[in-house]
Amino acid sequence: MLLLGHRDAVGRKLRSGRAGRSEQQCQEYVEYRERWDLSRTERVMAVWIILSACMCFSAHAQMRIPPETVLDWANTFGRQLAAMSTRYSGALLLQKKYKDIEPIVKLEEVDGTELVQSFAEEMERMLGRKMKSVKRLAEAAEDADLYHDFNATLEFDYFNSMKINTADEDGNFIELGGEFPLEENEHFNKLPVNTQQSDIQVPTNVYNKDPDILNGVYMSEALNDIFVSNFEKDPTLTWQYFGSSTGFFRLYPGIKWTPDENGVVTFDARNRNWYIQAATSPKDIIIVVDVSGSMKGLRLTIAKHTINTILDTLGENDFVNIVAYSDYVRYVEPCFKGTLVQADLDNREHFKLLVEELHVKGEGKVKKAMKEAFRVLNQAATAQVGSLCNQAIMLITDGAMEDFQQVFEEFNWPERKVRVFTYLIGRELTFADNMKWIACNNKGYYTHISTLADVQENVMEYLHVLSRPMVINHDHDIIWTEAYMDSVLFNTQAQSLLLMTSVAMPVFSKKEETLSHGILLGVVGTDVPLRELMRLAPRYKLGVHGYAFLNTNNGYIMSHPDLRPLYKEGKKLKPKPNYNSVDLAEVEWEDTEEILRTAMVKGETGTLSLDVRTTVEKGRRILFLKNDYFYTAIKDTPFSLGMVLTRGHGEFIFLGNVSVEEGLHDLTAYDVSIANEWTYCETDIDPHHRKYTQLQAVIRYLSGKEPELECDEDLIRQTLFDAVVTAPMEAYWTALMLNVSGMDEGVETAFLGTRSGLMRLIKFVGNEKRVAKWVLSDTHTHTHTHTHTHTHT
Repeated sequence: MLLLGHRDAVGRKLRSGRAGRSEQQCQEYVEYRERWDLSRTERVMAVWIILSACMCFSAHAQMRIPPETVLDWANTFGRQLAAMSTRYSGALLLQKKYKDIEPIVKLEEVDGTELVQSFAEEMERMLGRKMKSVKRLAEAAEDADLYHDFNATLEFDYFNSMKINTADEDGNFIELGGEFPLEENEHFNKLPVNTQQSDIQVPTNVYNKDPDILNGVYMSEALNDIFVSNFEKDPTLTWQYFGSSTGFFRLYPGIKWTPDENGVVTFDARNRNWYIQAATSPKDIIIVVDVSGSMKGLRLTIAKHTINTILDTLGENDFVNIVAYSDYVRYVEPCFKGTLVQADLDNREHFKLLVEELHVKGEGKVKKAMKEAFRVLNQAATAQVGSLCNQAIMLITDGAMEDFQQVFEEFNWPERKVRVFTYLIGRELTFADNMKWIACNNKGYYTHISTLADVQENVMEYLHVLSRPMVINHDHDIIWTEAYMDSVLFNTQAQSLLLMTSVAMPVFSKKEETLSHGILLGVVGTDVPLRELMRLAPRYKLGVHGYAFLNTNNGYIMSHPDLRPLYKEGKKLKPKPNYNSVDLAEVEWEDTEEILRTAMVKGETGTLSLDVRTTVEKGRRILFLKNDYFYTAIKDTPFSLGMVLTRGHGEFIFLGNVSVEEGLHDLTAYDVSIANEWTYCETDIDPHHRKYTQLQAVIRYLSGKEPELECDEDLIRQTLFDAVVTAPMEAYWTALMLNVSGMDEGVETAFLGTRSGLMRLIKFVGNEKRVAKWVLSDTHTHTHTHTHTHTHT
């Protein structure tokens, strides 16, 4: 396959590079151009012919071909290629057709700021509906708990998602596994679901008939009606759920949960990012770990696992550092000495690698380590850096003999702004009382971890303690997660690799007798596929090379055309380790001063122009473009929306108008299709409409068969106009196909695409012969062009 190159002006830009770009990067682009982007057809063909000649005449090494002959071949081939492309693409006919209708069309200049704000408002309304649904769930759960009295002897059969529809040898349903109707549903990734009822998942390490579980499940039955009501009010909702602080997970619609290959369900809602973020406020954490000689063997292994589990409870809104001590104090990462670092995925994984390298030696002197931890946290609070919210020290040791009262009096008492959580490692309880005293006198929590199996449950206790102020003050803060992929609910790779965000909200006990204790009942939430969100910034309004993107208030990308979260391992696609912590500056790298990133992180509204390089055709070609960036915040969320319009492509919108009857006639032609991944009509609201393709939905809407469909009138109007204007192409291509004797060999397909997503395509099936001819023959020349015609060589 041969590709036509860019103009020489592109080459000059490429060679000159841009201020701020490294010599190595510029050289890479130059080499790239030299490989793929030669400027003129003659040069491409000259190289092709020379290489071919080398192969064919290798046996005659002394034979020389005059340069004039090679140039003549290239010129001849180029002219024949251009003539073939012009003939079979029908470009001249289409240009004439658009020229003829110029008087009845108009151009409107696109106001980028107004457009990005309108997109943001649409997204705000969509996300607002999700937040309202979550609020209704939280209110219903709190009311249900308020009127439920705990019953230690409660017997209650619920639908356990692991056991539903499972019978014993006699054909009777097993305990907690009654009949639970499931039906495949297009809206829920074609999974078999029950849209009338939720069911319960319980982790393998939690007893599914524990009184706390039974009472929680019984109380939360009240959520079933709210789940169904929410889905009726907003049919675009996906999964709704309630994760209980006792361990069970109520999911709507109900599904059959599939264990892993070992028959184990490791999923625990309390470990999920949406649960942790909703259950606590942002926090600054200093982990202080004992690496003295007494921590050898299993104790060090448990301590490392405890640190990793604490790290897993942190998110991008938290800050962290790790201090190790024996007879001296050291930071596990010397580069982070005396500071707090953001607990994003990269930093957490980096800490985990360093923790694995810890070794024990010397005598444990914890007082200096505690002083260092208090010093860092106090400095952060004074300098107004870090999370500016909760602060805590996690002390992990097999014993603390020193007197800490003086340390606490100097750094933490009487305000006790820093909580201290203590984790006693090992089976020995000699120092338990001292460890309890440390935690209780600093508003923390003491736990004893004697085995690896104890780690997960004991670490999670600190989250409940940190949530108490929120519970007591009834701070029902709604949180949004970063982008993530969740394979837990899905049974196919395609379903599990969908990027989504979750909106969640804490659920508190409102009972008078426990109000002062600050009891967290759990977290409710729902998922929002980012693909559905980004459909509210339709491509047809952005023009060629235009795009929209979304990022968080931490600068991480939620959605962007250059976000490539997957890599291929063999035949399987897998998420990259840091797929959800890619910074905006890593993809919009022309923004060297991070003006765009800073403004979007701050939630500002504005515009910026940049000269950019971008690749097309899977990286085989480079374009140099002038992009105008428009950005604004999405209210009541941590997200900002950005939009790019390319000079010369997205500045104006082409408006035409035709009758529905005329447009509908041409839209139903056999060679017409439209972009099915675009939303011409909303087919996901009414289950009856989900069976339609976008083209079917548009035709049924225009013909009056489905008048209740919600459709994009502007997009449909443009599509009808394009269908009418391009209609002559069908007859033109058909005439070429019927003229068998005049057909060039190797021509397979001709097609066109419009801004409205309409495509016309014809396959020249009359010419079945696909035999390549030697390029130097006098009568035939065949190649491939990327424009409108496919040919074979």
